[in-house]
Amino acid sequence: MKKILLWLASFRLRVLFRTCFLALALAVAALAVAVLQEEKQRSQRNYQAALAKTKEQIVARLRHPSGQLALLNPARPQSAERNLYPVLLPFSAIDFDDQNKARHAVEMAGCLIQYPRQGSLCVAIGNNPWVGGFIYAAGTFASGTLVAHEIGDRFLDGAHRMRVSVELRGQTYRWLAPFEALPGKRSVAVEGLRGRFTGYVEREGRDYTGELPVKDFRGWVWQGAQCSGVEEHAPDWPDGCEKKSFFSLRLPVDALIADLLETRKAVWPPPDLADIHVRIEVLPPGEAPVLFDSAAAGAVAPFSLDDLGALLLPGEELRIRRESAAQDLARIRGRDEAGEQTSPLLARLIRRLPVESYDAPVELADTVATPSGDYRVLLHGDAGSAVNRTLSATATRVSWFVVAMLVAVVLAWLVIEAGMVRRIALLTRRARQLSRSVQGADALAPDAISGLSGLKGNDELGILANCLNDLLRRVREDAGREKIRAEQEKDQWHAVGHEIMSPLQSLMALHGSPDDPSHRYIARMQQAVRVLYGRASPSEAFQTSTLAVEVMDVDAFLANVAANAPHIGIGDVAYAAAGAPVAVHADEYSLEDVFSHLLRNADRYRTPGTPITLGLEVDESTDAAPVTVSVHNTGPEIPPEWIGRIFEYGVSDQQDAAANGNRGQGLFVAKTYMAKMGGTIGVRNEPGGVRFVLSLQRAGRYSVRRG
Repeated sequence: MKKILLWLASFRLRVLFRTCFLALALAVAALAVAVLQEEKQRSQRNYQAALAKTKEQIVARLRHPSGQLALLNPARPQSAERNLYPVLLPFSAIDFDDQNKARHAVEMAGCLIQYPRQGSLCVAIGNNPWVGGFIYAAGTFASGTLVAHEIGDRFLDGAHRMRVSVELRGQTYRWLAPFEALPGKRSVAVEGLRGRFTGYVEREGRDYTGELPVKDFRGWVWQGAQCSGVEEHAPDWPDGCEKKSFFSLRLPVDALIADLLETRKAVWPPPDLADIHVRIEVLPPGEAPVLFDSAAAGAVAPFSLDDLGALLLPGEELRIRRESAAQDLARIRGRDEAGEQTSPLLARLIRRLPVESYDAPVELADTVATPSGDYRVLLHGDAGSAVNRTLSATATRVSWFVVAMLVAVVLAWLVIEAGMVRRIALLTRRARQLSRSVQGADALAPDAISGLSGLKGNDELGILANCLNDLLRRVREDAGREKIRAEQEKDQWHAVGHEIMSPLQSLMALHGSPDDPSHRYIARMQQAVRVLYGRASPSEAFQTSTLAVEVMDVDAFLANVAANAPHIGIGDVAYAAAGAPVAVHADEYSLEDVFSHLLRNADRYRTPGTPITLGLEVDESTDAAPVTVSVHNTGPEIPPEWIGRIFEYGVSDQQDAAANGNRGQGLFVAKTYMAKMGGTIGVRNEPGGVRFVLSLQRAGRYSVRRG
């Protein structure tokens, strides 16, 4: 596991570098998503405010006379070419005798249908049935100066005239109304021309001799004095220009009058109002083409309820109904216009972004009062559809900038990956190969050093590779010199060991009896010399030494260590004997060296006046469990950064350790000997002190007996 972690650590910088670029790319994407979510929340609030404003605009439009006209006539056709029929006015009647009142009424009501060449026409009935069963018509047309019909003329086609026809219930009413000028008053200055249209029942022939005008037919016309349009100086007109005229008519329809006279509670407006067909034509003198025809192409219908759809967004619905009605008078939905191109992926993402109360429907209501009753206006909004569509279109346009940022991040990563990281990886791989070659050989091989020459260059990595190449060459030279020095030290140790062994052998002859106390210490000195004899270094000597592992009683051994500790200058060592043999596999001399180093170390760091405690723990449940021996002292804890290093050779916290006899090899020797005896050694900090824990292999439970 440690090797795997070390192998992964060699990729740490590269992983960190790539993770940073990945995090940068994710941050760009997360920023875009966060902005989308915020814009979605803001768009929802703006949509609700806009929907309320739209409702106010619709209600204000419907409260205007033109809006009331649309409410009173919901089935009005969009084109006057198909069927021009009277509409129900929000007024009781039109004062057709007064030009200003009549013009103001039709313009305020918004019932004028616009025609080419400055033509317009409004055909309507009043909302009060007791005014009379009349159809009103008012509008404008353009012509030259009006030519009047003189009273007593036999033929009517020598003057400007108006032809009017009304079809309803299988009957047709036709009138021909020539223009008759009215004499002006001297006391009143009048600009333009004023007159009337006198209505006659239309005949098939031209001769109207003896024909009396229709009594209830009323028509007035007012022609302005100023020229209109681009034909101001056109030579085709007798006076050189075309002028605009305004007219108003009252048409008596016997069928409608009869309905009102039959019953007190007549149905008004007539149920078949949409089936009444009205046509009005303005004819010039002679056989010239008509000046105005209500059935002509190109007519533009006035405002209707369907026009409110232009104020609605896709997904919104407007419902209008009478207060007392069960069915809707009109149901208008927002038009699905072909909008901007959107990304399906972004549309799905926007729909999934969580926004509070986003999918809740929005419905606004209001009331519009008219002379014929109150109308309920309900506006239903769909924030999800409207906001998603608008935001998707905006996000699609902006997404190219986000994509460009991500592409820039990826390109920067690829450039750095190819120009730097790849070379770092190559340098790491060459260094690892070089490390393996050094571990497998006594000195650096020339071909291993030359592997870095291919990475030389003028940039930072090239300079680093060049410096490493020079450094390795110097290391190779130093390694050669170190090898020579090691050989010389080996010869020196060999000579020193030879000179020491001779007096020790003489001492062993003098104290050869096992009962002699000096015999034990002379034997330990001989073993130490044999371990170091002929080795290149002390660490190598300890690691390559061979121990004589045998079965011993560790309980008696620990009691002996505690009893003899004062003889080596370590006092107050406590051990509570188990009272029964505990057999372990160990080398008695080597284990004694281990405890000697541990006790000296504990004595050095313990608090003055506190004991050093030896402990023994045996798991009696199984013979396979190791025997645990501990050495505890009260004193300062070991710093965390030193816990893993104190068993290494040459590690010591003593200043000038070598000068004071502390070479930092005591705990290294203890760990080495424990490993050769099949045991382990460790250390841990405890509250108020430090505990060394040794684990020894247990022998048979009854292998050693006392006495």
